[in-house]
Amino acid sequence: MSEPRRLLSRLRSLRADGSAPLSALVRLVASELVSEVCSVYVQRPGDILELAATEGLKADAIGHTRLRVGEGIVGLCAAKGSVMNLPDAQNHPAFAYRPETGEEPFASMLAIPVRRSGRTLGVLAVQNRTPRNFTDAEVDDLETVAMLVAEVLSGSGATDGSPDGLGATVPRVFSGTSLMGGIAAGPVVLLRTGRPAIRLLADDPKAEQIRLDQAVDRMQRGLDDLFAGVPSNGGLADVTASRDVLEAYRLVASDAGWLRRAGDVIRGGTTAEAAVQRVASELHDRMRRIGDPYLRERLADVEDLANRLLTALTGDAAPVPVPAGAILLARRLGPAELLDWHARGIGGVAIEEASPSGHAAILARALGIPAIGGLRGMLDSAEQGDDAVIDADDGQFILRPETEVVHAYIRAREARSAKYADLAVWRDRPAASADGVPLKLMLNIGLGLELPQLARTGADGIGLFRTEIAMLARGSVADVAEQAAIYARVLDEAGDKPVLFRTLDLGADKLLPGMVSAEENPAMGWRSLRVGLDRPALLRRQLRALLLAAGGRALSVMFPMVATVAEFRAARSLLLAEAKRVRPAPATLRIGTMLEVPALMWQLPELLKVADFISVGSNDLLQFLFAADRGTPSLYDRYDFLSQPVLDLIEQLVGSAHITGVSVSVCGEAASRPLDALVLVALGVTTLSMPAAGILPIKAMFARVDLRSFRPVLAAIRRGGGFGLREPVAVWAREQGILV
Repeated sequence: MSEPRRLLSRLRSLRADGSAPLSALVRLVASELVSEVCSVYVQRPGDILELAATEGLKADAIGHTRLRVGEGIVGLCAAKGSVMNLPDAQNHPAFAYRPETGEEPFASMLAIPVRRSGRTLGVLAVQNRTPRNFTDAEVDDLETVAMLVAEVLSGSGATDGSPDGLGATVPRVFSGTSLMGGIAAGPVVLLRTGRPAIRLLADDPKAEQIRLDQAVDRMQRGLDDLFAGVPSNGGLADVTASRDVLEAYRLVASDAGWLRRAGDVIRGGTTAEAAVQRVASELHDRMRRIGDPYLRERLADVEDLANRLLTALTGDAAPVPVPAGAILLARRLGPAELLDWHARGIGGVAIEEASPSGHAAILARALGIPAIGGLRGMLDSAEQGDDAVIDADDGQFILRPETEVVHAYIRAREARSAKYADLAVWRDRPAASADGVPLKLMLNIGLGLELPQLARTGADGIGLFRTEIAMLARGSVADVAEQAAIYARVLDEAGDKPVLFRTLDLGADKLLPGMVSAEENPAMGWRSLRVGLDRPALLRRQLRALLLAAGGRALSVMFPMVATVAEFRAARSLLLAEAKRVRPAPATLRIGTMLEVPALMWQLPELLKVADFISVGSNDLLQFLFAADRGTPSLYDRYDFLSQPVLDLIEQLVGSAHITGVSVSVCGEAASRPLDALVLVALGVTTLSMPAAGILPIKAMFARVDLRSFRPVLAAIRRGGGFGLREPVAVWAREQGILV
């Protein structure tokens, strides 16, 4: 393997005239890296990877050998966006044989995704006859070469496979996930996160490091100015509640880890701009492999920071004004970027890669901006200035809609405003059915910024406070005093309303630094209470913090992912032991469990002797009951909460708990869906915990429901048999004029 500086020097000479044919690049790389084969595959429309240049394989295969994304080693590298380092590639399960290439003699393969602006443009691969793993230094060198190849491919017709060839005037409809409800209509503004580096290769690493340090200082000062402009009080756009998100973002900005990595890349011979781009690309690759959406969003914050750092390095001009009410389209979006664009007057946001628990989504809710995410291919179909509509209530983004469609949505927006004004009258009314059955509608939250939703919705309390969210935001588990301050703030804001704290739900794909997980099935692996019981010091610290936060007030604590009563007893004993050492003791201490693992149903008599309350986690319960990963799109709608097995389980639980005086609640998506909520209450579950957006609609719905009339109808529907009960329930609700 050559020294990387020599390879970069030769690459610089090759590109001295501003261009470098792929054939020359692969020839040079094969020579310098002492590889018998070097090939470049270019991604074409339709998710096809085409062999565009090679040194070592048969020349006739160029332009003829094609693989689909996900097919073969090369296709798998493109699909995963990650390095494939294989000592015996031909015996890998994904290997796809192409006889025209003549690659039979070559055993080892190193495949590197060629990425630019977060998009995979192709794959760079080297092969040798000798079976071996390529070293970390060799991988690092080839990743640097891949950056140069990306510059060549970006102008050679490579694509990320998303474009579909439709004309720029054809309406398009994309389905996504609502991040913040609402309707927006206006011209499109494209957020182009990628920017070509002015230079990729540098002669003076020390000078480049100084440039990077100075740019970091300018970026930090810019963030201070931006966050200082956030209002400290008042109004719907009360971003005081968003301070938690902004402080978590600031922690990422000051994290020396990714900046140190950029310095390492600079010492390899690249410019500061190229180093920042490369580190951002590496982080994006890691983000794609993380299952937990919250952690993916946290790495997206680093991309946001990388773009700010590039701006500080290149001295880009001040942003031009945007039309009032414009819709921002982005592949990813960090909270600081959203604040920037909100100040410029955007009316809505559509993000290709985003989740409801991400920082941008949380801030959009605090700012009241209609937002939608999960819109694959949207950016490749849009042009600057295109008209668009966001229907975040139904999870749709409409690009280039007909004029009549725009007018219809504007009317719908006006009607929506009137509807929510009507719902506001329910905020201070007690939740109850039309025939007088009292209900408790509680909030699911995980950050301090969401606490104002208690007052805005009139919720009866917090039925699920996800304690791990604040830890994931900061990147570490806070010490006892810091945790106690977080929990005390929650109790202070809740006042005399109850709060149910769920202990840390960590592990599997919700990993903090220092935690390692290589599980093939993380949803059923080392997570939640299992982590706490295996690391009792971690759990004891949190329990002590909760007791200190209570400060003599009532405290309710529940444990997640409990599979056996023995696990619950062990966790309960830890809490009771800590309670003996903390003063003042809580006025009352209630200890409960989440019911997510169906095995607990066969231990109910024993569980009900020791649990003060049970909270059904509808999302995980459905997942484990039907052995269906809720993160798999093809299984998303296959199993229904309103089905005989689920309702039988709920009915048995409620009946047994009622006899022993143990309270039962349901949290999760089912609690906020009108039909599901209707059936749950009819079965005797009178406490529902849900996101803030569901509180007022569910409260208004139940005010029109006569449960005495519905219960015999539900019993008749269940006697009718069949797996799906949703449609018969919906028919009854429509006949009664109930809003569902």
